[in-house]
Amino acid sequence: MGKYTDQMGIPFMKTAWLFPGQASQKVGMGRDLFEESDLGKAYFETANDILGTDIQSIIFDGPEESLRQTQFTQPAIFIVSTLLGGLLRQRGHEPAAAAGHSLGEYSALALGGAFDFKTGLEIVKIRALSMEKAGKMEPGTMAAIVGLDDKQIKSLCEQYNGDGVVVAANYNSQNQIVISGSTIAVKTLLQSAKEAGARMTIPLNVSGAFHSPLMTSAREALAEKLNSLEISDTKFPIYSNVDAKPISKGTDIKDALIRQLENPVLWSESIANMVNNGFSSFVEVGPGKVLQGLNRRIDRKMTIIGVETHEQVLNYHV
Repeated sequence: MGKYTDQMGIPFMKTAWLFPGQASQKVGMGRDLFEESDLGKAYFETANDILGTDIQSIIFDGPEESLRQTQFTQPAIFIVSTLLGGLLRQRGHEPAAAAGHSLGEYSALALGGAFDFKTGLEIVKIRALSMEKAGKMEPGTMAAIVGLDDKQIKSLCEQYNGDGVVVAANYNSQNQIVISGSTIAVKTLLQSAKEAGARMTIPLNVSGAFHSPLMTSAREALAEKLNSLEISDTKFPIYSNVDAKPISKGTDIKDALIRQLENPVLWSESIANMVNNGFSSFVEVGPGKVLQGLNRRIDRKMTIIGVETHEQVLNYHV
């Protein structure tokens, strides 16, 4: 599956680009892109202006505690990921489709032409600040559970009747799911997951209960910004987090991004749908190897590589 032929009958592979989300950041990422390309210099200069802070220094030099703050993490990953995509495009590369994990969806949409880099960063700035504020108003956390499937996690969340709220937030692979919610509720559910046979439970170092009802206040600020903009149709389909289906219309994109804040990331279903639609080659465009790991959990035979350095941009070929 996934092999197509051109007009001459020669087989080729449909390639999709994947963009990582929060937790993929690391101090020093993108420095070589800045030093080795004019596009990198332009992106970071623009980013400093839009964010009103020296994000370049935070990304390149840290400290790590600052880079981990949502208000800096999200713009930082968006900057580096979209820059990598732009550099690949300068060399004549283009995906047939794209997807992004949570924040990464904004990088995918920027490369798809829904909005330009500047507008995308302005949206991400509001998203990050709003999510950080919501995390302080409604304190919560997230945790990964390994070894239980979708139905088991959903059942545990539905059965929970204590204080606060807890929901499934990221369906990352068949047996790796992230839950999100009130701190006490997440802690209680992790114990229930262990009793149900989970192999591992991993509390995550995050500043809020992302992709849960505790993000309602953040949705309002993000919706106001998105509704003030003209979102363009994309050049290629973007598989949305909330529906795991390809979208390209500007109106559909606005709706998907607004719903994304409070709803789960359907990552494993998105990848499965891409494979069923003929995609057999994937490229993680952005810092880290998180999505490469998740995709190999979904399908060990999957062809997926990463592009996160200038050298990898230069060496990339389909």
